[in-house]
Amino acid sequence: MDNLFKIEIITPMGVIYEGDIKSVTLPGSDGEFGVLKGHAALVSSLKSGVIDIEKEDLSHELIAIDAGHVKVDESKTSVLAKGAIWISGSNESEIEKNLSEAKELIKSMSSDSVALAATFSKIDNVKVN
Repeated sequence: MDNLFKIEIITPMGVIYEGDIKSVTLPGSDGEFGVLKGHAALVSSLKSGVIDIEKEDLSHELIAIDAGHVKVDESKTSVLAKGAIWISGSNESEIEKNLSEAKELIKSMSSDSVALAATFSKIDNVKVN
């Protein structure tokens, strides 16, 4: 059974992530919400936070955004973000740099200390090999 759907994350600089995924958790303006293939169509605003993408092999990709909007339909999710940082890298120093930049991006956009603490907790749990 094919349970994958497409996602694209776009910033003013262009597409930063595109692919087939199993699920995604998004930082909605009214709280986090998850999307699976076949989700009802919706458009929602997004607050600063972390997008958690679950790929087919059950691995996760994290992308920090400052704010934006998402359009969901049954087979595709499109995120338009003002700014985004993909929290990954090919070596430990690159990952550490991206983690630091992600925290600064989110901190610059949010004054909610509880939301910041929850977001930083997610970011801090990224494993650096």
